[in-house]
Amino acid sequence: MNSNYMQKKLIIKNKKLKTSIIIKKNYISKFVNNIAKNNEKVFCILDKKVKIDLNIGKQKNLKIISIKCGEKVKTFDGYKDLTQRLIKNNINRKSVIIAIGGGTLGDLAGFAASTVLRGLDFFLIPTTLLSQVDSSIGGKNGINTNYGKNLIGTFNQPKQVLIDISVLNSLPKKEIRSGYAEIIKHALIKDYSFFCWLEKNASKLLNLNKSFLEKAIYKSIMIKLFYVKKDEKEFLINNNSRAMLNFGHTIGHAVESHYDYKKFNHGEAISIGMITEAKISNYLGILSSNELEKIIKHFKKYGLKIYDNIINDKKLIDRLIKDKKNFQNNINFSLIKNIGSSIFYSKLDKNKVYKILQKLK
Repeated sequence: MNSNYMQKKLIIKNKKLKTSIIIKKNYISKFVNNIAKNNEKVFCILDKKVKIDLNIGKQKNLKIISIKCGEKVKTFDGYKDLTQRLIKNNINRKSVIIAIGGGTLGDLAGFAASTVLRGLDFFLIPTTLLSQVDSSIGGKNGINTNYGKNLIGTFNQPKQVLIDISVLNSLPKKEIRSGYAEIIKHALIKDYSFFCWLEKNASKLLNLNKSFLEKAIYKSIMIKLFYVKKDEKEFLINNNSRAMLNFGHTIGHAVESHYDYKKFNHGEAISIGMITEAKISNYLGILSSNELEKIIKHFKKYGLKIYDNIINDKKLIDRLIKDKKNFQNNINFSLIKNIGSSIFYSKLDKNKVYKILQKLK
């Protein structure tokens, strides 16, 4: 990888539009002001936790809407509140939306942008490590229901995504580890050499060493783009399916929703999900015990969660069967063949999954 990799503008091509992913430091204020200068009316939806001086100056066509974020905002009520605030402030079809915040805000704002007035251009500025390497890339938007995560939503690519690592400095270590869970996921499903690099350098990355952090973000984005370009709307059921990116998420989403998004943050739940699904891979004879132990050792070393009692509880099955990836009465998983290689697995019904989970510790 050349020394200028962070200066690249990555492109997602799709039939309707191109999405640019810009990776630049200390660029948020300029980015927002440039959008304001080039559009008639701009609605900037901002996570209240994000402390950024946008320095909007005389940009009178820029309206800031602040929202208290978290999984609880990704609901019908959160969607209703946001869309009514947009309409009350006279949003029109020439307006654009900018979302500045973590993954929950990006999901909600993206869903609002794709449905208000039947669809408006929107821009994403993810402000957490997790959203920078995962949820901001690929055009998925949505809200949760009482039955599970992201069951209501759209595929709609943003016009541009700005990745600015300068906003990560204020994040607590817990949030950095949460983002790291998605980074290690990308290595596990697609790139053994990336996993080896992370084994050597994870501590530097978790301590926000800029050069190591930048490389990990770039590499994660490239892996995610591989699957998005192959299978934007997750139609495939083979090893190129975008579903590979859901490794750890079938179990992880069920864990999150069981606890009503209170006990674990997303990265913690996905960490538990990845280890559980790696154990399922091992139980089915797909992943070797040596590689499973290597994965578990890495998670333990860097403080990632690996287990919760709900894994062995039948209540989890009720959550799993409502996963949006399921069909033909089977629970579908993205499983690990070996570190750096994953497969789509659709041969497990709920009773078989429950029997396997009962044997996992």
